[in-house]
Amino acid sequence: MSLQDPVAETERLRIRHLQPSDIAHMRVVYGDLEAMRYVGDGSAISEEDCVRWVDVTLKNYTKRGYGMFVVELKESGRVIGFCGLVHPGDQELPELKYAYLREHWGQGYASEAGEALRAHGEHSLGMPGIIATVDPEHIVSHRVLAKCNFTLRKTITEDDGLPIAVWAWGQI
Repeated sequence: MSLQDPVAETERLRIRHLQPSDIAHMRVVYGDLEAMRYVGDGSAISEEDCVRWVDVTLKNYTKRGYGMFVVELKESGRVIGFCGLVHPGDQELPELKYAYLREHWGQGYASEAGEALRAHGEHSLGMPGIIATVDPEHIVSHRVLAKCNFTLRKTITEDDGLPIAVWAWGQI
């Protein structure tokens, strides 16, 4: 698969590899404090972080064959968010992550892209399982993961003392 080829497509979405030219899109999606409320420490991402993230992602494509991807509307090519299979902190299990422009929330795009990447992980990458971690209070993400065939497995306490819900699909 070339970096120019889509990773996955659905009826409405094209999921493609991240490119350095996507930094401006990242700044918009990950710069929205309301959208980032449940992502990481809830802070907006800096441009330097975006540049670093693109570099890490391109290295992951080489090392693993996957990473974070751009989600765009098929009809217009407009970037609406990001979704990927990643290994935060080099953890062993692949993890589904996603973030979208707020104006596109509630339209089923997160579930559609998430399920497409779950299937890509299973069928194209041979992944026996994938996890997703979510703030226990982020009910919308719980619904997204359920639609992607993940099940809630447990709630753990992170090193910072905060609870996190661990969802999983497959043999985990």
